[in-house]
Amino acid sequence: MIIAVDGPTASGKGTIARALAAHFGVPHLDTGLLYRAVGRQVALNHGDPDNAADALAATAFPDSLLADPVLRSEATGALASRVSVHPEVRAALLARQRDFADQPGGAVLDGRDIATVIAPHADAKLYITASVAARALRRFLEMRKRGEDVRREAIEADLAARDARDSTRSAAPLRRDEGAALLDTSALTPEAAIAAAIALVRKQSQS
Repeated sequence: MIIAVDGPTASGKGTIARALAAHFGVPHLDTGLLYRAVGRQVALNHGDPDNAADALAATAFPDSLLADPVLRSEATGALASRVSVHPEVRAALLARQRDFADQPGGAVLDGRDIATVIAPHADAKLYITASVAARALRRFLEMRKRGEDVRREAIEADLAARDARDSTRSAAPLRRDEGAALLDTSALTPEAAIAAAIALVRKQSQS
C-alpha cells in the first residue's frame, strides 16, 4: 500500500504520516527532510539558496546529513522552502522519492507534491491542513519547549510566507490532489487527527 500525505508546514502531516506507517507496517519517508538537507548543504557550501546552480550542487549532500538535528530548525526549514522552488533541485530528488514509494510492500511519504507528482498512483491520498494561527501556535510551543527564544507573530509571518512561496512556485506547487481526502487538524488533538487519518486511508484503500 502506498500512502501519499501532503500539506503545508506544521499542519501535522509528519506526525500523521509516521503514525500511518506504524499502523500499516510500511516504511516512512519525510520528503521535506531531503529539501532541508539541500538547504543546509547550501549553507555549508556558503552558497545562495535562491541561485539554481548553488541549490543543484547541494543535492549531492552526504546521507549522514539526514541525521543532523539542525535540519529540524526553523532556519533550515526556510532554506528548504527557497531551494525547493528550483525545478533542477526537484528533478534531482525525484528518482530517490519514487524508488522509495515503489518499493515492495508499499510506503508512506509525506511532503508537498506526493499525490500530485511523486506517487499519483498511490492507493490512498491525504491532504492535511490547518489554519496559519493553529500551525503557528503549535510550532511556537514546540520551539519554546526546546528552549528557543521565539515570537509567535514571527512564526506566523514565516509560515504565511512559506505557504505563498510553496503554492505559487512553478515546479510542483503545493496543492490538494483532486483525489486526496481533506483533513483539517486545526481543532484536533494529535490522537484524534491520527484516528481520522487511519479511517480515511482505510476508506480509500477499500473503495
